[in-house]
Formats: sequence, C-alpha cells, structure tokens
Amino acid sequence: MSALPVALLLHAGAKLSLTQFSVHPSTVVGLAALGALYWWRARQGRDEGQPPHGRAKPALFVVGLVTMFLALNGWIHDLSDSYLFSAHMVQHLLLALVVAPLLVMGTPGWMVRPAVGWRVVGPAIRWTTNPLRCFAIFTGAVAAWHLPPLYNFAMAYHSVHIAQHLMFLGAAVLMWWPVLSPLPELPRLAYPMQMLYLFLLSIPMSIVSVYIAYADTVLYPAYATAPRIWGLSPMQDQLIGGLIMWIPGGLFFFAVISVIFFRWQQQDGDDSAAGAQVDAQRGAREADLAAVAEQLDGDQLPVAR
Repeated sequence: MSALPVALLLHAGAKLSLTQFSVHPSTVVGLAALGALYWWRARQGRDEGQPPHGRAKPALFVVGLVTMFLALNGWIHDLSDSYLFSAHMVQHLLLALVVAPLLVMGTPGWMVRPAVGWRVVGPAIRWTTNPLRCFAIFTGAVAAWHLPPLYNFAMAYHSVHIAQHLMFLGAAVLMWWPVLSPLPELPRLAYPMQMLYLFLLSIPMSIVSVYIAYADTVLYPAYATAPRIWGLSPMQDQLIGGLIMWIPGGLFFFAVISVIFFRWQQQDGDDSAAGAQVDAQRGAREADLAAVAEQLDGDQLPVAR
C-alpha cells in the first residue's frame, strides 16, 4: 500500500449515476478557451484573405473538442477516477488516439504558420516536431505516467491529475505531427517512414501494457480500495486495463498503417516524400495563388478612354 493516505487516493463523495452527468468547470474553461482561440484565428484568416478551409476541418476540430469533453466528464470520468483502472485506460486512449489526431487534422496550416516564424518559438517548434523527438516525448510520457509512483501521485492530487492529462494530450499531438502535419515547413514523413514510425510507436505501448496486464500485484492502490462494480476484482480490472492499451491501442496503429499504405499505393509508390505532403502543399499553393491574384488586382492600370 502506498504511503499516501487512502482518503487522498479516492475523490471524496464520488458516486456513479446513470441519470447524472458530472461536468467539471476546469474542462469547460479549457475547451472554451481552445474553441475561442480557433474561432479567433479563423476570423483573422478571413480578414487576411487566407483560402477557405471548408466545413471539414472545423467539423473535425469540433468533434475533437466534443470527444475530449465526453472523455473528461460524465461517466467515463467518474468510472476512471473512482472505480476502474480499465476506464482510465479508455480515457487515455481517447485523448491520445482520437482527440489529438482530430485536433491536428482540424487545424489548417495557416493557423499555426505565424508561430513558426517567431524568433524564439519557431526554432523550438522545429526542434520539438522532429520525428525522433516526437517519438521519444510520447513514449516517455506514456511510460512515466503509468509507473506506480507517478500514477498514484496523480490519483492522489487532482491538480497533478490535470497535469497528467495535459501532458498526455500535448505529447499525443506531437506524436501525430510527423504523420498529419498541415505545414510544408514542418513536413510529414514519407509514406514508408510513416508506417515504420507508427509500427515502432506500438512497441513501447505494448511493453507498458504487458507490464500492467501481467503484474502479480495491484499496482495502483486507489483502485484496490475503490467500491467494486460489475463484479470485477482489482486484479481483473488491472488486467483488462492492460489489455485495452495492448489490443485496441495496437490495432488502432495498424489500422492507420493500412490507410497510409493504400494512400501510398494510390501514388503508385513513387516520390513518396512529395506524395505525403500533397494535402499540406495544396493549402500553401492556394495561399500563394490568392496573394498573386490580389497583387495583380492592385497593379491593374485604369483603362484609357
């Protein structure tokens, strides 16, 4: 048993109710701020003459925000915080494998392009979005936060728990960047390298999940003292949590690898580095064409009568 008092390991008074949906103000404030920032940049983009991005990208971004809201509130939150480790694993997979890629896919490149040009921030972004560093940051965050000392610390103190989720989400956004980058300045990997990158990412997650699933003791005391539901013992719950990270998490990566493979084959396997950037480059070309058209309109001479 951890030295931390058991009273601290569970959120006092937490109850699971199918008729009530708990909402936590910190998540609402954070999501509202993120949505407001997106809306503000979209308005700026229209004023700057940026090419329209249609409805698909804003829809993806909104779906990402809604998924994050559902993952951090209501029944998933109550189950993961006060009852089941396995529910906590579902929550973490939603943040890393659903919310993060939706946010990246829903953000047009021109929204984040100005930050790349900032004196201090730009070099930091370029350094951080290197694929090897993205790999290391994500795998390090996953491994570290599932070690019993850090995990139990996060369960004991809600502010640390919030920091844990923010780190997971930030690391996951970086993890997806080499595959989904919307900026030619921060290019995606070539298709074959994207597949290798995602395959290698599945290995550390598998190691962590095997460590959890096959542990012969309860690793996280908060769930050992939690009220039992659905007839699951703490060891059964821990086993299911490890299997959730291992099997659905691994299959998700292989599904994305399959999609990338078929995209690569649509390019006939040729010039894979350029083909992987086609979507991002199209946005840059549209911006360049719009700027040229605006300049030509300004340079038109009055017609002599």
